[in-house]
Amino acid sequence: MPDIKKVTASREENTSYMNQVLPVKESFDIIQRDIYIGGLASSFYFIDGFMKDETMLKIMDSLMKITKEDMPKDATEFSRAMIPYVEVDVISDFDEVLKNVLSGVTCLFVEGYEACIAIDCRTYPARSVDEPDKDKSLRGSRDGFVETIVFNTALMRRRIRDPHLIMEMVEVGESSRTDVALCYMEDRVDKELLDTVTKRIGSIRTDALRMNQQSLAECLFKRKWFNPFPKFKFTERPDTAAACLLEGKVVILVDNSPSAMILPTSIFDMIEEANDYYFPTITNVYLKIARTLITVMTVFLTPVFLLFMQNLNWLPKSFAFVAVQDTVNVPLIFQLLILEIAIDGLRLAALNTPSMLSTPLSVIAGLVMGEFSVQSGWFNSEVMLYMAFVAVANYTQPNFELGYALKFMRLELLILTAVFDWWGFAAGCLIIAASICFNKTLSGRSYLNVKLN
Repeated sequence: MPDIKKVTASREENTSYMNQVLPVKESFDIIQRDIYIGGLASSFYFIDGFMKDETMLKIMDSLMKITKEDMPKDATEFSRAMIPYVEVDVISDFDEVLKNVLSGVTCLFVEGYEACIAIDCRTYPARSVDEPDKDKSLRGSRDGFVETIVFNTALMRRRIRDPHLIMEMVEVGESSRTDVALCYMEDRVDKELLDTVTKRIGSIRTDALRMNQQSLAECLFKRKWFNPFPKFKFTERPDTAAACLLEGKVVILVDNSPSAMILPTSIFDMIEEANDYYFPTITNVYLKIARTLITVMTVFLTPVFLLFMQNLNWLPKSFAFVAVQDTVNVPLIFQLLILEIAIDGLRLAALNTPSMLSTPLSVIAGLVMGEFSVQSGWFNSEVMLYMAFVAVANYTQPNFELGYALKFMRLELLILTAVFDWWGFAAGCLIIAASICFNKTLSGRSYLNVKLN
C-alpha cells in the first residue's frame, strides 16, 4: 500500500498538490477560493452546489476580521477558537482531505498550519420526505426515506430516542466511496449476525456501488440464480425500519438509495406491511390471513385451473361451471404464458408512460386485452378472468422482489403441469417448498425461522 501523503505547513505546497489531483481548472464546480486570514494566505476548496452559501459567507466574514495578533499557533486551536461553526475537524493526510472535498465538505489550508481544517457546512439536493408510492399505509405516519443518508438516519433517530441505538458509518467502493450506515440496537441485536454483516461489509472489494443498494446486496450475499426468493427485506418507511431495529434486527442504509435493507428476514417478514401494526389485533390478524391466502392463490390458481382442464373427470359436478365452454383455439398453457408476459409488458409501459396519459392508456389496454382479445379467439374468457385476478392480487403484498419470485414459481408450475400433468404439478409443488425451506438468510438460518435475541 503506497504511503499516504501528509499535509504540510506550506499552503503553496498543499494547494499545488490539490490542484494536481483535482481538476480545479477543468471542472467548473470544484472551486478554490484564496483569502487572507490574520495576514496569512489561506485557501478554501469546496464543491459548488454542496455548500450552504449563507453559512460560508458568515464564516468567511468572521475569518477575515481576525487580526495577526489573534492567530493561534496550530490548526487545532484555530478550529476551536476562530471558526464559528458546529461541525469542524482537523485532517492531517490528503486522502481524507480529498474524500471530504468530493463529499461536499469545505476544506481550508492556512499558511503555517500543518493540517487541513474541514468545515462540514454541506447540503445535498434532496426531495421532501413524502410517503412512498409503493409502501403506503391507511393509518400512521406519512413520511418516507429519501436519497440522503443523513435525513434517513434522522428519521429513525426521531423515533428511537435510546442511547443504545448505534449508527456506524463505513465506506464501500474504491471510486464511489459510498457511505453505508449500519444501524442496530446495541442491547438487542444478534451479536453473531452483526459480526457477520460487519465482516462482510469490511471485506468488500469493489470499484463502485453502481446500483447503490442492489450492488451492496450482491456483494454481501452471492445469491444462487436458481432460487429467486429474496435474501433481504427492503422498506421505504422509517417507521417499519424503526420497528425492526427494536426487534433486534440490523438495518443497512446506503447513500443515494431511498430504502433500507433489513436483516435477517424470513418469508413471514416478506408478506408483512405497515398496516398490520396500525390496526387493532383482530383486524391486523385478518389482514395477515387474507394477504397470505391471496399470495398462495396467486401461485396456485392458474396451475390448478390448468390441471383440472387437463383432467375434466376430476371436476365435481358442483364445480362443472368452471370448465371452459368456448372453443379453445390456442392451447390453455400458451394462453396463460402469453398473458403472463403481456401483464409485465403493461406494467413496464405504465412505468414509462407520462402520468397524465397513464390512466387513459391503461383503460384502453384493458379494453383491448379484455374484450377484443376474447372476441378474436386468441383467449378464453375464463383464462382472462383468472389472469386478471393474479395480476391484481400481486399488488396485495408490498415486496416487489417476492412478487417476482412467486411469479417464477407459478410459471415453473404451469410448464411442469402442462408437460407432465399431475406428476408435473406435484413436482412443481415440491420445488416451491424446497426453494423456500432451503433458502438461507445472511445469518445462515432457515428462511422459515428467523430467531432473534
